[in-house]
Amino acid sequence: MNGGGMNAHTPVTDNIAELSTGKIFYRDSGGSGVPVIFLHAASGSSMLWEHQIPAFTQAGFRFIAIDYRGVDGASGAGDWSDPIDELLTRLAVDRFHLLGTAAGGGTALQYALGYMNRLRSIIIANSHGNVQDADYLDMGKRMRPPAFDALPVDLRELGPSYRAANPEGVARWLALSSPVRPSANTRKPPSLSAARTVTWARLEALKLPVLLVTGDADLYTPPSVLRLFARHIRHAESTIIPETGHSSYWESPELFNRTVLEFIRKH
Repeated sequence: MNGGGMNAHTPVTDNIAELSTGKIFYRDSGGSGVPVIFLHAASGSSMLWEHQIPAFTQAGFRFIAIDYRGVDGASGAGDWSDPIDELLTRLAVDRFHLLGTAAGGGTALQYALGYMNRLRSIIIANSHGNVQDADYLDMGKRMRPPAFDALPVDLRELGPSYRAANPEGVARWLALSSPVRPSANTRKPPSLSAARTVTWARLEALKLPVLLVTGDADLYTPPSVLRLFARHIRHAESTIIPETGHSSYWESPELFNRTVLEFIRKH
């Protein structure tokens, strides 16, 4: 494992761990605070959590963001839970809060199905959740027909209010979305086991605190889909962040951070 630098503006170290599945890049603030683990979207990497680092570390939590998919978003199909858990075991992380956005939210739910006793709480932000029920997959095809994937990534994943008001932020988001780090993990994940396949029935059996977050302009997980998740997850709390799209952690970081911190402080 190689350590990176730390400074007052970015109080994290950049690290590479050699796991049984290959190398994996992660960012870690260290410290004795309760850990919060961040899992990025398919289009991005751990570098995109820059608005969360100061908020969570100053609140006393240990920040850990994992490039669990690899620098190229490598093959999202499968189950990243075991490599994530191997890394956290290597870091002597016991029980923690797990936050996943977009595809990272689906990975977080897969992890919860396999390692629920490791979690204090789980936050699913702007995520379709990797739910595999046929009716849900059909709904996704209605919302996002084949032409949808051909749209520019910023049009799909940043809301119109943000794109209109913050061109510098859009440029920064695009610049951080796919940084090249050849040393990061690029291996395909293990195949998804039946026990960790996300279904409505399995979500109904979750026994841990859950926070559901989306933006009112999210093209992947609009408010109606968030309400669908809330009906299937017992005692879940829900928040809809106004004037944001699929990347509420980036588009509205102050409200996003405050909402998540208020939730995890209770658990």
